[in-house]
Amino acid sequence: MHPRRGPDPTDLLSALPVAVMVVDSETRIAQANAECELLLNLSERAMRGRSLGDVLLLPDEIDVAEGRAFAAFDLALTTARGQRLRVDLAATELPDQPGWRVITLHNAATSRRLGVSADRAAAARSAVGAAAMLAHEIKNPLSSIRGAAQLIADGAEPAELTRLVIDEVDRITALIDRMEDFTDTRPLAVESLNIYPLLAHARDAARAGFARGITIEERFDPSLPPVLANRDALLQVLLNLMKNAATALGPRGERRITLTTSFRLGMSVAPAPGRPRTPLPIEICVIDTGPGAPEDIAEHLFDPFVSSRPEGKGLGLALVDKLVRDMGGIVQYSREGTPNETVFRILLQRAAG
Repeated sequence: MHPRRGPDPTDLLSALPVAVMVVDSETRIAQANAECELLLNLSERAMRGRSLGDVLLLPDEIDVAEGRAFAAFDLALTTARGQRLRVDLAATELPDQPGWRVITLHNAATSRRLGVSADRAAAARSAVGAAAMLAHEIKNPLSSIRGAAQLIADGAEPAELTRLVIDEVDRITALIDRMEDFTDTRPLAVESLNIYPLLAHARDAARAGFARGITIEERFDPSLPPVLANRDALLQVLLNLMKNAATALGPRGERRITLTTSFRLGMSVAPAPGRPRTPLPIEICVIDTGPGAPEDIAEHLFDPFVSSRPEGKGLGLALVDKLVRDMGGIVQYSREGTPNETVFRILLQRAAG
C-alpha cells in the first residue's frame, strides 16, 4: 500500500487566508498567493521577479534582508501604486534556502473589523437599520427626477430626459418592492450584462441630478467581457458611489469624478471557508479628487451608521457593500496616486461564455 501523498505546497499557499509572498536572497518576489494579490491589488504575474521595494514601500526600520525573523503590528505601509494599508507584518527565513524569506501581511483593518462585526450590538444595529437604509436610497432617483424636470422646464429636449424619469420611477418602485425582504441573505439573481449601458445611465443620471457642474471623465477598457451581476443592484451601487464622490468634492477646488473599467487577472475571493476561490477579474472604479475619509473611520466605511459627514446617516456605503457581496463580488476603499485620489474599487465575476 502506497503512502498517501500530501497536498501540493503551492495549493497550500493559495489556500491560506492571509497574504503571503516569498522573496529570494536578492529580495525579488518569487511567489505571492491569492490573498496577497487581493490585498495589494496586483496579480502574482505582475509581482513575480520584481524587487519587493518596487511593489511595497516599507518603512526604513523594516529590513527583510537582515536575515532574522521579525514581526511588526499595525504597521502603516504604502504600495508602489500609492495605496495606503495598515497591516500586521511578519517575516521568517525559509529552511534550507539561505536568504529566502516568507513574508505575511495581515490586513490590520480587517482583523479589527472582525471583532466589530462579531459584536451582538453591531449586528442588531445593522438589522434595525435595514429598512432605513433602503428608504435613504430612494432619495437618489428622486434627485435625478427633479433635475430632469428642471432641465425640461428650462427648455431642454424632453424625449431623452422623459425616458430617464420613467427609468428612475421604475427603479423607485423596485426599491420599495424590496423593502420587505431587504434583509434576505439569499444571493441576488445575476445574469450576463454589458456594463457600459449601465455606466452611461449612471453618468447621465448623475449629471442631471447630484453631479451637475462636476466633470465626469471615463477611462474604459473597450474589450471588457460581460459581467455576472444584477442590473438594478449594480446600477444602485454605481449611483451611490458617484453621489458619495460628488458630496465629498464640495463646492470649490478641482471637482472631478472618473469612471474606469479594466480586466484584472489574479483577483479572487473565497465565498465560504473550504469553498473554491472565485475569480473576480472585472474591475469598475469610481474615483474622485476629494479629501477621502478621515483615517479614524476609513476602516469602518462600509459599516452601517458610519459617516464622515455630520448630516450623513452612514447608510449608502453599507448598502453598496451588501449589494456587491450579494452579487458575489467585493468593494474596496483606498487612497491612491500622486496627488492622492479616493478610489472605490468594485471587483465582480466574469459571465460564462
